[in-house]
Amino acid sequence: MTEILHELLHALIETLKTVPFLFLAYLLMEFIEHKASSKMEASLKKIGNAGPAIGSALGCIPQCGFSASASNLYTAGLITEGTLIAVFLSTSDEALPILISNASGHSSIWKLILCKVMIGIVAGFAIDIIFKLAKIRKTPIDMCSDCGCDEEEGILKPSLKHTLKISVFILIINVLLGLAIHFLGEDKLSSLLLSDSLFQPFITALIGLVPNCAISVMLTNLYIEGAISFGSAVAGLCSGAGIGLTVLIKSNKCKKENIRIIAVLYGISAIFGFVLMLLGIN
Repeated sequence: MTEILHELLHALIETLKTVPFLFLAYLLMEFIEHKASSKMEASLKKIGNAGPAIGSALGCIPQCGFSASASNLYTAGLITEGTLIAVFLSTSDEALPILISNASGHSSIWKLILCKVMIGIVAGFAIDIIFKLAKIRKTPIDMCSDCGCDEEEGILKPSLKHTLKISVFILIINVLLGLAIHFLGEDKLSSLLLSDSLFQPFITALIGLVPNCAISVMLTNLYIEGAISFGSAVAGLCSGAGIGLTVLIKSNKCKKENIRIIAVLYGISAIFGFVLMLLGIN
């Protein structure tokens, strides 16, 4: 019972960390929808051209709240799919704090940041270019269409409503995943990682898709302990977008887009991790 209560408390703390980011993202979207001028909309379009670079730079900050915000902004059609993928790929989650706190991980900090940011920038711009040539466009979704928000309520109340709804959803997911990871055990997960195999990055990238900060903690610890290679760690940490994927699935009603984003995120993460492993970068 004590262990279950501990997992519940941990899930609550992790959820509360994302609340400020979610609220600010919803506040921005409400402001743009109800108050923004044509000049602001034009400015957002201009920024969109450099979105992958900006998104990748912001994503490397050790906090998964940015990935949650990016998911909401993408759903509203304010950023491109390339920018969203860039944020997801560079999101550092809990990896950097763990490397900083562990002496044996200090030498890998800047190498990890550089790899994730560069992968995010390259992949983000490539996706935007491909989608532009293929004329694939995101259809913005009005998240207030079926939530009961009133135009006269302004922007603060609807933002709080959206933040509360998505926070409850995230809390439930965090609780379920936390309990699963706790009872399954890190040892069983690490035994599935095919030590010294070239296929390891494809497995860690798959594990990284699990939308929970505990996954990045586990992968970083396994890398520090030498259980997985640097390329495998990069693969898992690139696909590990924190709760960003949870927010995307909840807010973006287009299942085809969500499946495409998850598939692209996994493929890019696994391939880059595989290449780093082939190059022998440790």
